[in-house]
Amino acid sequence: MIALLPSGLELGYDEAGSGLPLLLVHGWPYNRTMWASQLGGLATYARVLAPDLRGVGQSTVRGPYTMDQYADDLAAFLDSLGIARAVVCGLSMGGYIAFAMLRRHRDRIRGLILADTRASADTDEARAKRARLIALIEQEGMTALAARQLGASVARATLERQAPLVDTVRRMMTSVPPEGAIGALRAMAERTDSTPLLGTIDVPTLVVGGAEDAITPPDVLRGMAAAIPNSRVEILEHGGHLSPLERPAAFNHVVTEFLGTLLLD
Repeated sequence: MIALLPSGLELGYDEAGSGLPLLLVHGWPYNRTMWASQLGGLATYARVLAPDLRGVGQSTVRGPYTMDQYADDLAAFLDSLGIARAVVCGLSMGGYIAFAMLRRHRDRIRGLILADTRASADTDEARAKRARLIALIEQEGMTALAARQLGASVARATLERQAPLVDTVRRMMTSVPPEGAIGALRAMAERTDSTPLLGTIDVPTLVVGGAEDAITPPDVLRGMAAAIPNSRVEILEHGGHLSPLERPAAFNHVVTEFLGTLLLD
């Protein structure tokens, strides 16, 4: 499906189920298809919405690419569907966008799920790494990027035992338009430090991630949860940075429990 925003931007999206809206925000360099198991597994419990961010998938490839712009796009996307408030679930870069939504559109957020992400801004070292990745994409393309990133994106067991899933992740990476991938890298490098925001979060929050996530390790997730009032943290064994794909049943289980607490409020 395609949503047309007032800006003229088109966002491709998938939708399943009914009831409490659950907005799934994908990470980098992926697209909405990373949420396939959640669209199938959570539709009994929520109205699940998985859009492509601008520059990716079936969405318009057009800047500006910033966390604030992505957040504004998603608020306009909810408007296009007549949704006042949603539970926002962001993975990795999607978590950075969720923080931007908290700053700019807090009244739209019913609950928050922060998956395999962090609140802190990039260090100088991380920004330098993103600059190298931009150069790699410009010089060699998305296939070279996928070869570089894949090992860090999933757990070792996933690499060794789930060849079809690894191929799916690789195809997602290589399908991203270079402009969209580079725009997102620059947006992440320039993003605001959201650490001061953590103590102000006043909506129910779940922090979840893989026990073998090399990019946002469990200690990062636990530290973030400890700073968010009344939050809970779930670490999924044998999962890497893409826990919704690697451990879909476990991920869906903890999200279902979390959604159940919202419905009881």
